[in-house]
Amino acid sequence: MPNITLSIPEEIYNIMKKHKEIRWSEIARQAIEKFTRKLELLDEIDLEEKKKFFDSILQNSELTEADVLEIGEKVKENILERLMAKR
Repeated sequence: MPNITLSIPEEIYNIMKKHKEIRWSEIARQAIEKFTRKLELLDEIDLEEKKKFFDSILQNSELTEADVLEIGEKVKENILERLMAKR
């Protein structure tokens, strides 16, 4: 089985050190496996089905393209603020 190396924040590492009874590599492996299985499921859905799904969700939306672009900018600003606050 291949190995990977992860970088984690110091505060998380300190918490992990307190709980040596936990197999952290197994926790990480399970999380990665779960996430990749979700990706595989998404890959199985073809593009047309994805478009139909999102069209059905959005068919009654009153948002304009300008509204969507504005919301997108606000989301990006919020993400940037959170990332900068973690520094």
